Amino acid sequence: MPLITGLRRLDETIQPVTGVGDNWHMSWAANDQQYVGLCDGHGWDTLPGYTGQVYNSNMYLIRGQAPHHTFEPVPGYPALESVPPTPAQPKSYSRYYGFGILALDHHLYHFLSTPQEPFGAPNNAFAGVKLIYSADDGHTWHNQDGSPLRWEAWEERTSDNMLFFREPDECFSLLTVLQMGRNYADNTDGYVYLYAPNGSTDGTMNQLVLARVHRRDLLRRSRYQFYAGMNADGAARWDSDIHARGVVHTFPRGWVNYTIGGPHGGHPYAWQPSVVYNQALATYMLFNWGIGVGADGDWFAKPSYLGFYTAPQPWGPWTQVHEETAWTPGGDQNARCYQPQISPKWLADDGKSFWMVWTDFQLVGGARPYYAFNCQQVSIQTD
Repeated sequence: MPLITGLRRLDETIQPVTGVGDNWHMSWAANDQQYVGLCDGHGWDTLPGYTGQVYNSNMYLIRGQAPHHTFEPVPGYPALESVPPTPAQPKSYSRYYGFGILALDHHLYHFLSTPQEPFGAPNNAFAGVKLIYSADDGHTWHNQDGSPLRWEAWEERTSDNMLFFREPDECFSLLTVLQMGRNYADNTDGYVYLYAPNGSTDGTMNQLVLARVHRRDLLRRSRYQFYAGMNADGAARWDSDIHARGVVHTFPRGWVNYTIGGPHGGHPYAWQPSVVYNQALATYMLFNWGIGVGADGDWFAKPSYLGFYTAPQPWGPWTQVHEETAWTPGGDQNARCYQPQISPKWLADDGKSFWMVWTDFQLVGGARPYYAFNCQQVSIQTD
């Protein structure tokens, strides 16, 4: 089996940006569509039902293959409006952000991160994850316990109604779901794997941790197991105690912000990966990124870090085969990119190319013309 030795981003394939939003985690469903999550945006103004409302979280369908793909709203998704704070409701803003997503047997599972309190507060960070699901391809949605979906207020969030909440060092607060083909069909052991930063500081956020749960137990927090190390034969050890978790891989330090817009705003944000299994090459592929931190700790002060890694198993060992310390698509020195996503459907049959999606935070003329669905093709080099 050929080994991946590197990759090349094909800047000539960069598509015009579409939609308004960010993060774009994707999953490939049994119905052959990709479901994609949107955060902090109003989406596509050409789609039915568009109102211009900005959402903390929303979900869309992607039909077709890049670069000829199209988007559709998921009508039943309980889109969470982004409501600015008011004197009467000072904590109404920035509640839940949909990151990890899984389409499995006509069920949709969405893992939504929640911060400690509204962004802008000092020493703030993501503190947990709310799991919601649909059993009918996104038409109706439920809380993790099966009750009708509701968005808990800040003071109502507990470990009883969140999947993860105030775990050690805020680990498992930014979840990524391993994608394994259409309807998770390339998986053979029955487990769903979830990656996350190990904390919210430089030194822990750049550490990758891993959990797994059997596909039949996704809604049962007590059945989640945590990677606790690797044996000499390469097999993983698993433990139900989150305190026993081990580090799967450590990324470079120096790429985690600790302020937003000055010394009084928290919200560290970096090193949340995208992981997809490449069946043709029998290899797990991982993109990850770090924020270009300024001297004052603020985010997006310079171009971001981009790394690409491969492994024979979900737990590694991970080998880096590509690095950019200034990630600038198309040579744009103003680029402030983040959340590189490998599209699980847009992976070539021979495994030697795929399409990536990302967001660009750069400010140009007071606007964000790249704060949208960016995509380009990537060529994989093998031995």
